[in-house]
Amino acid sequence: MPASDPAALSPAERYARSRARGGKPLLDAFAERVDFGLDTFQIEACGALEAGDSVLVAAPTGAGKTVVAEFALFLAMQQKRAKVFYTAPIKALSNQKFHEFTDEYGAENVGLLTGDTNINASARIVVMTTEVLRNMIYADSDLLTDLAYVVMDEVHYLADRFRGAVWEEVIIHLSPEVRLVSLSATVSNAEEFGDWLQAVRGQTSVIVSEERPVPLDQHVMVRSKLIDLFDATGKAATNRVNPELMRIARNSMPQSSNRRGSRDRRGGGAYHRGGGGAQERADRPEVIDMLDRQNLLPAIFFVFSRIGCDQAVKQVLRAGIRLTTADERDEIRDIVEDRCRTILDEDLAVLGYWEWLEGLQRGVAAHHAGLLPAFKEVVEELFQKKLVKVVFATETLALGINMPARTVVLEKLEKFNGEARVPITPGEYTQLTGRAGRRGIDVEGHSVIQWRDGLDPQAIASLASRRSYPLNSSFRPTYNMAVNLIEQFGRARTRDSLESSFAQFQADRAVVDLARKLRSHEESLAGYARSMACDRGDFAEYAALRRQITDLERSGAGKAESQSRAERDSRAKKINDLRRRLKVHPVHSCPDREQHARWAERWWRLKKDTDRLAQQINTRTGAISKVFDRVTDVLVELGYLTAQADGEMTLTATGRTLKRIYGERDLLVAECLRRQAWKELDAAGLAAMACSLVYEPRREENDVADRFLPRGAFRAALESTRDILDSIQQLEARHRLPEGSPLSTGLSLAMYQWARGARLDDVLTDADMQAGDFVRWTKQTIDLLDQLQGQPDARVARTARDALDLIRRGIVAYSSVA
Repeated sequence: MPASDPAALSPAERYARSRARGGKPLLDAFAERVDFGLDTFQIEACGALEAGDSVLVAAPTGAGKTVVAEFALFLAMQQKRAKVFYTAPIKALSNQKFHEFTDEYGAENVGLLTGDTNINASARIVVMTTEVLRNMIYADSDLLTDLAYVVMDEVHYLADRFRGAVWEEVIIHLSPEVRLVSLSATVSNAEEFGDWLQAVRGQTSVIVSEERPVPLDQHVMVRSKLIDLFDATGKAATNRVNPELMRIARNSMPQSSNRRGSRDRRGGGAYHRGGGGAQERADRPEVIDMLDRQNLLPAIFFVFSRIGCDQAVKQVLRAGIRLTTADERDEIRDIVEDRCRTILDEDLAVLGYWEWLEGLQRGVAAHHAGLLPAFKEVVEELFQKKLVKVVFATETLALGINMPARTVVLEKLEKFNGEARVPITPGEYTQLTGRAGRRGIDVEGHSVIQWRDGLDPQAIASLASRRSYPLNSSFRPTYNMAVNLIEQFGRARTRDSLESSFAQFQADRAVVDLARKLRSHEESLAGYARSMACDRGDFAEYAALRRQITDLERSGAGKAESQSRAERDSRAKKINDLRRRLKVHPVHSCPDREQHARWAERWWRLKKDTDRLAQQINTRTGAISKVFDRVTDVLVELGYLTAQADGEMTLTATGRTLKRIYGERDLLVAECLRRQAWKELDAAGLAAMACSLVYEPRREENDVADRFLPRGAFRAALESTRDILDSIQQLEARHRLPEGSPLSTGLSLAMYQWARGARLDDVLTDADMQAGDFVRWTKQTIDLLDQLQGQPDARVARTARDALDLIRRGIVAYSSVA
């Protein structure tokens, strides 16, 4: 094909040629609409996208990755009928993007699909959660027609062990002509991830940027003084800690005579190395006052607990902090009253509305998952409008929500992970401090780490210097995935497609490295074998006799009292027999015997490592397809799939039911429907049952004792459901599949009461739960009930519809996100 043929050119070459012709590429037109000049990585990514590539953009939080996504929207709107889907990992982010795009392109062109929200689904631009797109692909939805671009925001979420597989499912099975825009935090293996995207999606440009658009100044706050973390160069890359901090750290180390003090540590983990000294720590009102005086507000204080966030707000308000003017307070009240006008008066006091409003009017708020979604949205809006100046937040705020601040304060560098207090990771540190610095507003952002006795500045510097973390797949085949893909592609093709997952890609790459190491080991083994060779006989055989003697002697050491005399005599007889054989072996008289023996010992240790490597390779090769085979075996045994003579499989009627059930409990739900375990439940009972299947208690939350749960049909249905779950787990164990978790009834009684019309304050009190948590779990219950109302069992479907009507009320009805 001649070089002048456009089809022979790469996308980048075609883009360069269009610019050289003097035309006006769409990127130039788009750049004129942007308030600030495009950065190099944005130009490169947008140029590749206009030239026809898919793109992976990996850049720090706040760097402006979403500009590339916005360019994809711009491109789609220039094409007749072309559509673009914008997927996000959390509903709050989906909701935020929906409003942004509606302002830009008009309500008629933008839709929102989040499972429990369906707005203008056939629009040219549709914002959705990733699960919704996955379900559309499996259903071969008509909404996929004319789809030109899919944006996958926060694509590094595919490492999430609970939801990450959905991202891979979409990437693998999305139509090949759709261009993918993948936006990721800076990860250390972006090129590896890009190579996989190239393999499964075709031409994909990988653009990695390590630069923050707003530089980050990092400080440690000792008493009420800010001290730079790094030396005068101010560069984290140098990893050279400010000498003043090192002096403070040395002075706070325990004295050698203070042995008790050395054990009396506040905190722990990698960032603490002692417990002596006496550095008084500024309290929160003092910190806020200092930041205000130095013009470092607005600020986000990251507090790794919800209770801690709420208590921090109360502490600051008790101290009399007021950060707003009279005009700002009036504007805050107007916005809050408008956004919350649909909340029933009787619920306002239950939700702590007046205390919350008081904090907002003084410029202070909390932000965490326990907050009512409507309240969280107001906090976000007021912070963006610079009306709220200080927010105490959990780390969930760092996941994509547009709330940049001038300063981020980290009160601790460790958090509770559900089991123990652990240091935050470099990736978490990067995400959190990525909120510091507002593009177009701030010259630099600031991170402030509060000093604690025993803090190790060098460890903090190392943490702050590492800007990335590896992206590892969490993909695993599920029952719902299996039946959907088998019906659409057949078993053989499905098996092949799963082998193209990022999980298998990484495993295969690991196998390549392991195989290289295995070859090296085998070469060394051959060298050791030559070195231990003896002209008098087989030294490997001789060495094996010596090893057997040693092993028998070690196995008997310390066990004499616990062994019978017969056992001791038997072992002694074996050892004596081996020693006789050793002495008559021809190698035994070799003058170089011990030199040979040293090489034999090296050979043996390396042989064990080599065998272990070979086992790892065998385990990893085809790992995903092996799990898929076990999943299909379970489905065949239960009657969801029928195996054909040619090895293919077809769905049964119950298999088609399973197709439409999504979630961690997909098979359990399908089995309960098949065995009619829920047929006697009324609407409130079905809502409570659905809740027990989706609810995941926090560590400190307990299940409700059965004696307090609703009586009659619900108790019987719960017992049947538990029996079915037990039978599934036994079957999974036989097929070497991981066992699922038990049902959690901690919220079932509250959901039952809510469905029967109980007041909000009674339900929250009985559940001992915050309003935001109750709304979130209720919406997940709604999602499952919505799936049940589409099932062929007319009675259960009707009861599910009634249950939806009963629980979709009050704060659940007017909460726009979950």
